[in-house]
Amino acid sequence: MQRIDHPLPSGSLGGNRSISSFHFGTAGSGEKVYIQASLHADELPGMLTAWQLKQRLAALEAEGRLQGEIVLVPVANPIGLDQHLNGVALGRFELQSGQNFNRHYPAFAAEIFAELRQELGSDAAANTRRIRQLLLQKVAAIQPVSELAALRKTLMLLACDADVVLDLHCDCAAAMHLYTGTPLWEQCEPLARYLNAACTLLAEDSGDNPFDEACSQLWWQLRDLARDAGLEVAIAMACLSVTVELRGQADVNHDFARQDADAILAFLTHRGVIRGDAPALPALRYPATPLAGSENLLAPHAGVVHYYLAAGQLVNSGDHIADVIDPVNDRVSAVRANRAGMLYATESRHYLTAGQWLAKVASADAFKTGKLLSA
Repeated sequence: MQRIDHPLPSGSLGGNRSISSFHFGTAGSGEKVYIQASLHADELPGMLTAWQLKQRLAALEAEGRLQGEIVLVPVANPIGLDQHLNGVALGRFELQSGQNFNRHYPAFAAEIFAELRQELGSDAAANTRRIRQLLLQKVAAIQPVSELAALRKTLMLLACDADVVLDLHCDCAAAMHLYTGTPLWEQCEPLARYLNAACTLLAEDSGDNPFDEACSQLWWQLRDLARDAGLEVAIAMACLSVTVELRGQADVNHDFARQDADAILAFLTHRGVIRGDAPALPALRYPATPLAGSENLLAPHAGVVHYYLAAGQLVNSGDHIADVIDPVNDRVSAVRANRAGMLYATESRHYLTAGQWLAKVASADAFKTGKLLSA
């Protein structure tokens, strides 16, 4: 294991932070895997899972069982970790800019296609190598103007040439679920099985370029640009990038962390990054569905919330999920599912104002357009 510390430029006088990456295996000896945790710094299950992975990967490396390179960043967001107000962690948005730490990563498909269109041919592996080379150059050339921009550049430099990218997050109160690109579902399905994911949400453009799409979206955008230009070139979906939602914010314990580390290592064994026999693939808990089919159910008015159903349960249209109770005016409103699907997340707070989301249901009905992710 090699540790590398990546300094971030101080946003103010007298303070310096860094991102630490841990490197296992040998670069160029097989696939490259990148795993990071807690980009939203108040989402901590991934940080504990990453620590479990670090111990296990060190042992696997000592046993000579790694057949590639694995880069692990257990703390992806030291900026957000340092943001607290009256004891409440504020790790989703940078307080300086108001920006979501998991949005606005760089996109280079148009530039790379313009520069490489004459070089691309029928050899998908050769195309992948050349595209990654140019992508790394473009990310390295970014001149960050803030600590947040430097954090984004650092994470992208570590991840953008990887074959597999796992970005460990969590929701408020949730079942295990995944987000990935629609063209990546075949590659992602074994991971969904090993993790026993309640659902996997698919999109090609969810909006505002989150980290996972910044790593993977390039490949299908290049494919589409070549097709639209009438070029017969082979573009592989060369980066399986997945946002892994490790249940809810309160689900931070060794049992879950060990279970999830086991599942990730089983997946990497299945892919051949770890030498050995992978466990048999479990059954798929629920089919993949479009992110455009995920419905946020909202509180119709302010009040205290009682949930009848928990995340991880299948629902039918009309099923009673929660009540919102206004104790001043004795108003009680039932919140029901509008579509059949998987209830995969609920709000962890039990008092909501009017219009706040309180439950998310994944359905097969792609009814939404525009930006598909919350702020």
